Amino acid sequence: MSLMMDEILEQPKALERTFIHERRHTLEFKRLADQRKFGLVVLVARGTSDNAAQFARYLIEITSGIPVSLSASSVHTLYRARLHLGDALVVGISQSGEGTDINMVLEAARKQGAYTVGVTNEARSAMAGLVDDVFLVRAGKQRSVAATKTYTGQLMALYLLAAALTPRITLDGINRIPAQVDKVLALSSQIRVLVERYRYMRQCVVVARGLNYATAMELALKLMETCYVVAERFSSADFLHGPIALVERDFPLLLLMPPGKAFRDMKKLAERLHALRADTLAISSERAKLPLLTRILRVPGEIPEIYSPIPYIVPGQLLAAHLAEAKGIDPDKPRSLQIVTRTL
Repeated sequence: MSLMMDEILEQPKALERTFIHERRHTLEFKRLADQRKFGLVVLVARGTSDNAAQFARYLIEITSGIPVSLSASSVHTLYRARLHLGDALVVGISQSGEGTDINMVLEAARKQGAYTVGVTNEARSAMAGLVDDVFLVRAGKQRSVAATKTYTGQLMALYLLAAALTPRITLDGINRIPAQVDKVLALSSQIRVLVERYRYMRQCVVVARGLNYATAMELALKLMETCYVVAERFSSADFLHGPIALVERDFPLLLLMPPGKAFRDMKKLAERLHALRADTLAISSERAKLPLLTRILRVPGEIPEIYSPIPYIVPGQLLAAHLAEAKGIDPDKPRSLQIVTRTL
């Protein structure tokens, strides 16, 4: 078994650890947030962590009403711009906590008056030492180059951070996620069989909308990293503004379709793709009423859309790990990659 698969299977316990150790921190941070009354949240990240940031943007804006910006690191590292961040919460997200550009942004933001928070898996990292506060991911050491447990751990920490900013995210709702992930892992044997259909796939498109747009981005990244598949990712709305011209008979598309606000738009897209004779693989709920699709992976249980991004990326992680194996690729040794990447 690959290290990647080992770490996928570790996720229920890793998520539970993160929740247990950081939930009191959430209550402490809430008191600070109530005093500071943040008017802006700025997120800074790269790679897989940037997908976690995209998730946090949707989550915080939808539930708290606080505007959220994704920081362009070059504004700080190349152009040395000075921003007015006196009422801002600036959150850096990094598995290792050693991303040079991310840490430079956090340092600059703190000097410019922001309150800075790190979300990292490494308590002794450079990031942890330079920010005002840390939400620590308790995933254990990442051994696989492709991030799985650290990605979902970041999302868990970001849920806890969001719960400090708004009562619409509850600790009770977050607490249910590890058990939901444990149930999703039972899909592994089904996915192992399913990937044989995609053994020779060289390109695909991954589509979602809203809270799970970040899930589409992360699934596409995993397919690129571990299977060398050219995987484009789109919001369902953006996909209709041009990229749908790519679709021809048997063109592979992966659709993330949890029940919720985005479901109707995804359903309409699925119907259109069926008419174009595309090869569609949907990840959806076991009770969702779906249009005609080529294949469906049913996520067990009833999961509110707001808490769906962690359970819904897990089938995608399993898909990437099993597909790499089917293609004869070692997912633990993706070419040209290493666990820590430093950029400016």
